[in-house]
Amino acid sequence: MSLWIGGPPGAGKTTVARLLARRHGLRWYGADAHTWKHRDRAIAAGHRAAIRWEALPREERWSAPEEELLAMSLHHERGAMIAEDVRALPPSPPTVVEGTPVTPRFAGPRALWLLPTPEVQRRRLAERGLEPGPLALYRHLVRVIEAEVEEYGGAVLRVDGERGVAETLAEVEGFFAGELSGVRTAEGRRGLLRYANGVVAEQYRGFLGRAWAPRAGLVARFACECASPVCEEDVPLDPLAYPPPLPLLAHGHAAPPNASAV
Repeated sequence: MSLWIGGPPGAGKTTVARLLARRHGLRWYGADAHTWKHRDRAIAAGHRAAIRWEALPREERWSAPEEELLAMSLHHERGAMIAEDVRALPPSPPTVVEGTPVTPRFAGPRALWLLPTPEVQRRRLAERGLEPGPLALYRHLVRVIEAEVEEYGGAVLRVDGERGVAETLAEVEGFFAGELSGVRTAEGRRGLLRYANGVVAEQYRGFLGRAWAPRAGLVARFACECASPVCEEDVPLDPLAYPPPLPLLAHGHAAPPNASAV
């Protein structure tokens, strides 16, 4: 079973989905953590926009018109790739699938879209300090995703800035009530966190494999592997140093008894 959460950048999808997975012992699938795998898949298939994006210098890559930026982002193509990835995952525990390229056409029957108001998205994107190119794409994606949801239908949670993270999480839990039966043991939860962190590390390795990628100074944020359902801590780490031999823990957090790396 899969629970799908879509929406544009700045909607809070990843924050909510990761907390939902941690709290209920679910598997987390974040589309952002599969970006480079998907781009490699598109390049291998001869997708012209994907090939063009890789070949362009950075300053030219992000100065393209909005529609070309959208094509090079593979927004429409990645929905099918995400669905294929999710079908290959074990059926239990349920998987929380989230990401901007989660589209109504390919999402499963249990899907929710977090759609921010223009004011909320402007504020959240401004906080990221984005350059003009990515900012233009992200704003364009709001219009594209809202049109997709209107065309195909889907449940919507409006992100208006009135709810905090806890309140938004409670709304999402209410929507998926009855479908949140996940892993209960500490060791099982730690295994899911280890899996999710491994996917994040692999994403960074895929990025660093690009000829144009920087070779130093990258720090990723990995979920604390203490396996407590109420833990919300992340641990900064060089992505090439993951996995460590023992559970990765935030300061002051303890691993489950007899925990070892798997």
